[in-house]
Amino acid sequence: MDSWSESDKGLVRKDNEDALVTYCDDEMKLALFVLCDGMGGARAGGTASRLAADVFVNAIRISVTAESGLEEITAAMTDALKQANAAVFSRSSEDPNCRGMGTTLVSLLATRESAVVINVGDSRAYFLNPYGIRQITRDHSVIEDMIDRGTITRDQSKFTPGKNLITRAVGTLPEVEGDVFPITVKEGEFVFLCSDGLSNMVSDQEILYEALRGSDTGSCCKRLLSLAIERGAPDNVSMVLFRK
Repeated sequence: MDSWSESDKGLVRKDNEDALVTYCDDEMKLALFVLCDGMGGARAGGTASRLAADVFVNAIRISVTAESGLEEITAAMTDALKQANAAVFSRSSEDPNCRGMGTTLVSLLATRESAVVINVGDSRAYFLNPYGIRQITRDHSVIEDMIDRGTITRDQSKFTPGKNLITRAVGTLPEVEGDVFPITVKEGEFVFLCSDGLSNMVSDQEILYEALRGSDTGSCCKRLLSLAIERGAPDNVSMVLFRK
């Protein structure tokens, strides 16, 4: 198992409100990645993202081992999301400086035999192999809902205002439901997680090219970050690439 990651505040934002946590145990053959993007228009977005990521990771590390099966992993990730949501919502309710804060969350948990992705919001997970790239997650966003209704096309969505409006977030309500995706990742295949600060600036095909066909897989995330910066990077940019 290998992984590479990058996180940057971009060229416009004062602070980096993304939180990225990576945890790999080679001996146990267990890998956990969590990426949270604090809501940019809300108060204390950075606090929300860091709190959600830390609570989520701690909950997983307590309940999952390398021998955990698919059902156990799925249950653990669902419960970890519940704990993260409760922690952020509680902090938001009790601290006036944090009122209204929230965050996206996307996570990959991979063991010897199983792999599961969970997400809330518009931070994404992709699956990559030599045959191509596909988005695992579905954005919880106003734009994605418009595409589903047929109001706009996928191509039109690139130029439609409101890209940052999400319909589901961690910590804004007492309860939140995440989408769970059991996936199969074979040796040599990749899973890529990123915040919308990257996915809004580079194409899926550029992600695929840099991961599989670039000069060096180990510098893929650095090259993608450079592309986002070259194109203006108006938001925080975070990503992690995992190879089984």
